[in-house]
Amino acid sequence: MVEATELPERESMEFDVVIVGAGPAGLAAAIRLKQVDPELSVVVLEKGAEVGAHILSGAVVDPIGIDRLLPDWREDPDHPFKTEVTDDHFLFLGPAGSIRLPNFLMPPLMNNHGNYVVSLGNVCRWLATHAEALGVEIYPGFAATEVLYNNEGAVIGVATGDMGIERNGEPGPNFARGMALLGKYTLIGEGVRGSLAKQLIAKFKLDEGRDVPKFGIGLKELWEVKPENHKPGLVQHSFGWPLDMKTGGGSFLYHLEDNLVAVGFVVHLNYKNPYLHPFEEFQRFKTHPAIRGTFEGGKRLSYGARAITEGGWQSVPKLSFPGGALIGCSAGFVNVPRIKGSHNAVLSGILAAEKLAAAIAIGRGNDEPIEIEHGWRESAIGQDLKKVRNVKPLWSRFGTAIGVALGGLDMWTNQLFGISFFGTLKHGKTDAASLEPAAKHRKIDYPKPDGVLTFDRLSSVFLSNTNHEENQPVHLQVKDWDLQKRSEYDVYAGPSSRYCPAGVYEWVEKDGRPTFVINAQNCVHCKTCDIKDPNQNINWVPPQGGEGPVYPNM
Repeated sequence: MVEATELPERESMEFDVVIVGAGPAGLAAAIRLKQVDPELSVVVLEKGAEVGAHILSGAVVDPIGIDRLLPDWREDPDHPFKTEVTDDHFLFLGPAGSIRLPNFLMPPLMNNHGNYVVSLGNVCRWLATHAEALGVEIYPGFAATEVLYNNEGAVIGVATGDMGIERNGEPGPNFARGMALLGKYTLIGEGVRGSLAKQLIAKFKLDEGRDVPKFGIGLKELWEVKPENHKPGLVQHSFGWPLDMKTGGGSFLYHLEDNLVAVGFVVHLNYKNPYLHPFEEFQRFKTHPAIRGTFEGGKRLSYGARAITEGGWQSVPKLSFPGGALIGCSAGFVNVPRIKGSHNAVLSGILAAEKLAAAIAIGRGNDEPIEIEHGWRESAIGQDLKKVRNVKPLWSRFGTAIGVALGGLDMWTNQLFGISFFGTLKHGKTDAASLEPAAKHRKIDYPKPDGVLTFDRLSSVFLSNTNHEENQPVHLQVKDWDLQKRSEYDVYAGPSSRYCPAGVYEWVEKDGRPTFVINAQNCVHCKTCDIKDPNQNINWVPPQGGEGPVYPNM
């Protein structure tokens, strides 16, 4: 292993603001900074091969954020918001049938009319063109792997990962040293469970006094369906089967333009049964009589998966730290019952940008922009999350049947009267601690895929266009290999081989004993392993920049 002191010194570039992540939050922040002060120098780093390559969401977008950021966006002929919601369905699924819940029973905040069915990846590609037109520098294919600090311990920027490191940790023939990007302030918008955000939360104790973070895993496919099965603007959500009444989760079907339908399935990662297989539950869901007809005669085009923040109001860490702030899903601004977060991500980028621009204008830099932390709970973001703060804990505590009903009641009282009978509930255990030993559960017998409506993981990963250079250090770091066998396998029956939506982890017989195998080249960067491993024994870090999935229209 080559010591850091033996490596050549990094080249550096200086900016007013460094932004990590070209998602909705990062790009909104970049655009707003240049709107407020065109003279500000702003750079955005994106680990995907292109802007949008790693973006995966449903997505039905509430345009409240875009309306604030780009008020005249509807006049732009290239905008991606082509399909407005025309119909809103909520279904409860049983094993053989379904019940449609009347829309008048749903809290008004669940109404999707006025929202748009879109590819969030394409939204980010569009936002990037606006950012670049304003003079923002965007560097796709560069993963930020290290936070840089000054002598006082304040963040002064980030460094991108070295390229061309070989499996043994030594520089190969194509080695290139990473760059240091320095700024007066740094915004972290890596998305869910970002590696730098994790470090900053721990270093500055940003989660002190906050509830535990909670997550789900979302799996999605994009289909081209027969014209007679396509209903542009139809938004359909469901809960219930195939999950049991103690396991949280649900589904979505979103009808876009051009005979495209996005279908997705979310499993809350606080599930107890280590034999549960989220990918297989997703495939099974598509066979339901109320669902399968949409896809008959259709063609699956894309597949992907991503963790989702579900902690909400109680779990949002302190946003500001010396030298910068967390924004978007790095902070955890998803509204769980609405299955929406991009509107709050954009709003958080705008909020952070306005506060930083004001600070820089009076000569500040590398101090703590505490005004970002002080501002969000009273903003539209806080108002959005506070109303739904008890939905997730009620669901977790009482199960689907009772928990969803109580959550609906709580949303009604919050919306109509600004009160909750429950106050603010706690989430309880972390998702890792929620998993129970295999001895308490039975194996689940999942049907084999038919290759027409249901599929296996490897053929699915192929559709995600995932690629990694194999001769590099594995970016999925196991802290204690013996613990993985002693606990993850012996006690929990190897749930990593099931919770991973890309078949990265396997337990195979080698020399007469179970051996943990990591197929890192399959990784779609969902971060589920970093969240759900019962011992928190797996640490996800970025691979070389530009690697991973390349999601088209997702």
